[in-house]
Amino acid sequence: MRRDATPPRPLTVEPVATTANVITLVRTVAAVGIGVWALVGSSLPLVAAGYAVYWVGDILDGAVARWRRHETRRGGVLDVVSDRACTSVLAAGFLAVRPEAAVPLGVFLVQFMVLDCMLTLAFLHWPIVSPNYFWVVDRRVWRLNWSSPAKLANTGAVVVFLALDWVVAATVVAAVVTLVKVWSLRAVARLVECHAVAGTVRPATAGDPA
Repeated sequence: MRRDATPPRPLTVEPVATTANVITLVRTVAAVGIGVWALVGSSLPLVAAGYAVYWVGDILDGAVARWRRHETRRGGVLDVVSDRACTSVLAAGFLAVRPEAAVPLGVFLVQFMVLDCMLTLAFLHWPIVSPNYFWVVDRRVWRLNWSSPAKLANTGAVVVFLALDWVVAATVVAAVVTLVKVWSLRAVARLVECHAVAGTVRPATAGDPA
């Protein structure tokens, strides 16, 4: 995401049946269905297939939304909720095959399902269409949570390390990301308080810490 691009403004009346939203729904139904199949059959290949559908679909719906200029706040919320549906079922499928991954996956699920969910939905406090544009509010929080490296660490690193049987590394990454989310939530809470007092969004400037 280019930070010098002009963020799209939220629409007063947002379309619902956009191509991006349809992709989000399809990849969610597909990934959750494969995840349930993997859970019942204790199949690691099916878990991998479910994650592939989830991750590819997540990249595709965002790309299509930007390409078609269909980025909406409703779509952003749908994406957040769908990510949690996919993650919870696929993590359960993974645990059915690899119970030794319980600790790192437990930490990851608390981080992603609760802390990250609250943090990601905080974009609704500002007139932006998704957390991808949070750099207009605070660049440091954006860099730690929604830049490409941050997204990779947040949603993929723990699962990849567990797939490689690097349980200790996965646990460390899950714990570090959790600490980042706690810090970010505190930072965003202060921003929300400032926003409530001022009634305006403080855009990021060149002098802000990155």
